[in-house]
Order: sequence, then C-alpha cells, then structure tokens
Amino acid sequence: MSEPTADETGVVLRRTPQQARSKARLARVLKAAERVLVAEGVQALTTTRVAAEAKVSVGSLYQYLPDRDAIIDALAATYFSQLEAVMEEFVRSAATEQWPDPVGVLIDTYAGLYRTEEGFRALWFGSGLTDRTRETDREHKRRMADGVRRVLLALGIAGDSEGLGRACHAALLAADALAQEAFRRDAGGDTALLEEAKVMLRGYLTAIAGRQEHGDA
Repeated sequence: MSEPTADETGVVLRRTPQQARSKARLARVLKAAERVLVAEGVQALTTTRVAAEAKVSVGSLYQYLPDRDAIIDALAATYFSQLEAVMEEFVRSAATEQWPDPVGVLIDTYAGLYRTEEGFRALWFGSGLTDRTRETDREHKRRMADGVRRVLLALGIAGDSEGLGRACHAALLAADALAQEAFRRDAGGDTALLEEAKVMLRGYLTAIAGRQEHGDA
C-alpha cells in the first residue's frame, strides 16, 4: 500500500485526487463528514455513515479516507488550514494598518470563527482526536505563533529575536486554552472569559516589549 500523501490544504489522504471531478467528490465527502460530526458526534464518523451521507459508494470513499481516523485527520487539517489562512491575512493587513488594539482584533476574529465553525467545535470538544491530529495541532500552533510574531513585527510593536518567537508561542497556547474553555462553557463563547483573555494578553504583550527595551528578550 502506498504511503498517505497530503493535498495542497495539508489534508492527509490515502490517495490524492488529481482530476477536478475527484477533488469535488472529496470536498463533498468532507462536507458530509462535517454534517455527521455536528449532528451525531465523532463516533458516528464511520466510512459507511459518511459515504451514505455524501451519496457515494464506500469503495469510492475508501480510496481517499479508509477509516474514521483518516476522516478525523482530514477534517482537522481542513480547519487548521482555514485558521492559518485568516492569520496570513492578518499578517498582510498588519503591514498597512495600525490597529489600536491588535489583541482585541485577533481574539474577536478567532472567537467569530469558533462561533460559526460548528464542526471545529464538535471535533475539538469530542473525545476522538487521533495521535496524528494531535501532532498536526502542535505543528499548527507553531505556525500560528509565528503568524503572531510576524504581526507584531509588522506593527512595529517588537523587534525580532529568539525570545519573541518563544513568547508568541506561549501567548498563542494561553489564548487557545482560554478560547476553548470559553466555548466549552457557552456555544457562543463566554464573553467575560474572552475579555479576561484580552486583558491577560495585552499585559503579556506589554511585558514582552518592555523586556526587549531592556535587552532581556
């Protein structure tokens, strides 16, 4: 059997579709899997159930996603890709805009994504994450942290250093944990906890800038 490969979005597949029709079929399958995930939970993500929802044969699905773990990994990679695309847009915008409250803008935007992406919440708050998904998530968080670093550089808030990268990674991990807890408490996001996250990260950002000014970063 050939080794799994990743498509252009980072989704790991048993085979990568080459033709437009095959790519469209795979996209339809992943949308169907997301519907099943939201309505019935992670344990319902069997190849039989997803194939039925997508109205494709199990054999057709198996070419790309042979089991539940593969479906979970593919959905997670799709969500990570969406989040990283938003971060890249922040990096581009930071080069030309001066936000009075960049922390608030970042948290409010990502909170908005948590609200609208039911599949992401259903996957992340379920109990079926795979080892591959957890490792992919660690890599995803490192990329997101690097995005935060590049935003700070573009805004002129901090100078580049090894310490800045480490601090951005720590800030990203803290913000992610608080965001997840806010949405575990309330599907719309616990507003008070999200506001506390902003206060914490603004303070940390000020501390990072202060360290750099004193040559400690």
